[in-house]
Amino acid sequence: MNSRAAAMTALQDRIGYAFGDRDLLERALTHASAARPGSRAVDNEILEFLGDRVLGLLAAEALVETNPSWREGELSRRHAALVSGKSCATIARALKLGPALRLAGGTSRQGGRDNDRILGDAMEALMAAVYLDGGQEAARVLFTSAWRDVMREALGEQPKDAKTDLQEWAMAQGLALPVYTVVTRSGAPHDPVFTVSVEIAGYPAASGVGPSLRSAQTAAAQALLQRERPSA
Repeated sequence: MNSRAAAMTALQDRIGYAFGDRDLLERALTHASAARPGSRAVDNEILEFLGDRVLGLLAAEALVETNPSWREGELSRRHAALVSGKSCATIARALKLGPALRLAGGTSRQGGRDNDRILGDAMEALMAAVYLDGGQEAARVLFTSAWRDVMREALGEQPKDAKTDLQEWAMAQGLALPVYTVVTRSGAPHDPVFTVSVEIAGYPAASGVGPSLRSAQTAAAQALLQRERPSA
């Protein structure tokens, strides 16, 4: 058994789930860099799409069951923390998912096995694979176990994200709402880099960079807040 096959077997032990269809597990762990034209490998992007929705449902279900008296805004804020790419990457590291990934040699040498974006996407894909192989209850068991610590943090006091904070600050000043504009998008399709600007009438624009549109918008909002409200 090679080292990656051993890592895949160990991963199943850690998540407490043995795949009936091991091809699903293989696909969930295959990054786009390893599925180039001419390769028989199928990457995990479609599973990532499905896993994002499965995770979103399970996280919403858990929050509502735990705190049915919370209002929608409070639930949404905590839900965002549970399903964020950062949380998914943190969980992937805890499960030692990196060694089980199938990556192109160059991507692996560049640190792909410890890349937040790659790990987060693979974690979502793994959720989808468990869901397809074992059903919603199997996915729920994995969520309950793997997200235990993140869930505990999410149930605590949650700070507002920078976009919400900026919008509330602008409204309190009687200003127009922030306007976000994509300045550039660069990088490979599976590993993009966004540059976004945010502007409020009467104030110079600020910009931010991130691996997703939302993260770049958040970075831009934080930059504007720090400039105009230094205590932010």
